[in-house]
Amino acid sequence: MEKKYIAYFSILLVGLLFILRLFYIQVLDSKYTGSPLNNSAVTPKYDYPERGFIYDRNGVLIVANQPSYDVMIVPRDVKPLDTLEFCNLLKIDKKAFLKKYKKARNYSPRIPSVFVAQLSKSDYAYLQEKMYKYKGFYIQKRSLRQYPIKSAANVLGYISEVTTADLKDNINYQQGELIGKNGVEKEYEEALRGVKGVKFIQKDRFNKVIGPYKGGEYDTLSIVGKDVNITIDIKLQKYAEDLMANKRGGIVAIEPATGEILALVSAPTYDPNLLVGRERSKNYNKLDSDSHEKPMFDRSLLAQYPPGSPFKVLNALIGLQEGVITPETHFYCYGGFRYGRSSKAFMACHCGVHGAPIKLDMGIYRSCNSYFANTYKKIIEKYPTATEGMKVWSNHVKSFGLGDFLHNDLSTGRRGVVPDEKLYDRYYPTFKWGASTTISNAIGQGEILTTPIQLANMTAAIANKGYYFTPHIIKKIDNKPIQIDKFITPNKTSIDKEHFTPVIEGMYNTVEKGTARWSRVEGIEICGKTGTAENPHGQDHSIFIAFAPKDNPKIAIAVFVENGYWGSRWAGPMASLMIEKYIRGDVSRPREEKRMFEGSLREEYDKQLLTEQLEKEIKEKLKKELEEKAE
Repeated sequence: MEKKYIAYFSILLVGLLFILRLFYIQVLDSKYTGSPLNNSAVTPKYDYPERGFIYDRNGVLIVANQPSYDVMIVPRDVKPLDTLEFCNLLKIDKKAFLKKYKKARNYSPRIPSVFVAQLSKSDYAYLQEKMYKYKGFYIQKRSLRQYPIKSAANVLGYISEVTTADLKDNINYQQGELIGKNGVEKEYEEALRGVKGVKFIQKDRFNKVIGPYKGGEYDTLSIVGKDVNITIDIKLQKYAEDLMANKRGGIVAIEPATGEILALVSAPTYDPNLLVGRERSKNYNKLDSDSHEKPMFDRSLLAQYPPGSPFKVLNALIGLQEGVITPETHFYCYGGFRYGRSSKAFMACHCGVHGAPIKLDMGIYRSCNSYFANTYKKIIEKYPTATEGMKVWSNHVKSFGLGDFLHNDLSTGRRGVVPDEKLYDRYYPTFKWGASTTISNAIGQGEILTTPIQLANMTAAIANKGYYFTPHIIKKIDNKPIQIDKFITPNKTSIDKEHFTPVIEGMYNTVEKGTARWSRVEGIEICGKTGTAENPHGQDHSIFIAFAPKDNPKIAIAVFVENGYWGSRWAGPMASLMIEKYIRGDVSRPREEKRMFEGSLREEYDKQLLTEQLEKEIKEKLKKELEEKAE
């Protein structure tokens, strides 16, 4: 019996505690009693501020606003209406009307939400005269983005309606509101969007407006979004996009002294105005579903390519740091490098220096595979085991920002791949691997993968002789320079400063008299390195890295052109034109510029598409035959 009374007492005690808590919340705690959102007779009306403008590094306006009008709904206030007429005015059918009404009512019967977004000015003017007939609906003015310069879509991102996930993550948004997606719009959403204002309107039991709730005590004014300056030079960006017309790939240019990104190009690209207005969803789906061109795929940040010959300069620096070579160390090249247990394996070389001693300088400017294969072999074999040698080599490479995210303020990115001893232990669990097994690393092939921004950052580190600043896109917010520790703190590489001088000299001679001599610009000392990355799916990729001037560099650049044959054919000329354009403001080689503007690799891409389609058809045919046999 005692246990029974204890149970009854416990239930009574818990019930009493609940009653006391409810009394406190409903009567004593003004935090809850005073909130207008807890009053069913109160309807909030929001005032949306203009989103902040976006300017380039030189103050050129690249993102502005244009007026937009949304039809809003408060479901509980809706009265019987001529649905057919209303649908005709909104250019929707009855099925869409019912679907939108249900969605709004499920969201909230009394909180306004967007019923039809982004009316045109003409639609607004016509509809405004008739809105008095449709109780529970009203027109809300807000702003949409406008792009006076049709450029940098991948950099800027876009804005669109909040998703269900967005609403769960952030209580500051309501259904139908806009939020930054991708790029600068996403990363700096908090600064750009401003703060919306709100007025709480009180109604009587007949649903008629009485006036402001509690005399407007809880009303707030909207605060306009902050303007943002980004590091991009929009003229350089647009110029690079024009150079990449009818080509695929990525270009990234960085200011070595600051890490500020001057250009971030992905090709093919699209007009950012396509993702504005009522056609946004249709245009987005069209762009996103283009699996051939992939205009929504940011190749400058996401595409991972073998770095090819530009990676040789990194092996040169590691070789010098490890003491396995000096600038005077020489190797011989007889059309390639033989390796393996019986020297039967052969890495071909097209440097053209057969039988003569090749030192570091010539090895770089003639891009000799044999020189760098020997150097790489010496690095790995300096240590008692290949495992130890690979670990040291991999750590050197990673110190240049390769093989990991750069931890910048860009909304997307990839790690790339820098192989280490663990990777090869997984690849060869029962095989004693060594330098010969991994020799492709010597020339930037094999397992190594880099993104264009990583390669541009590596180039900036070489230009600075041993350090880099994290690449970033923000320059000012609300006209105040942004000083973020990780963007102003130099990241040091593992290579001593003195080892950069001979390597930079080799890169300078690459442009003066080596594989990139056709990209030489009179009066500008450009240091560069051409590259041809092998591509098993089609024609090889054209790659070029460079910085200029040689002393006190102003720009470091990496150019990837997919299926562009070799480095000096497309990537080299583009990089040198951009360097000249940035440093001088104009170019002195109009014929070369015209060749780049008008040049097209469309035929190569069409071949690739045809090959992919044939392979798909063959696979489907084989699958069908196997299924028929199984039956």
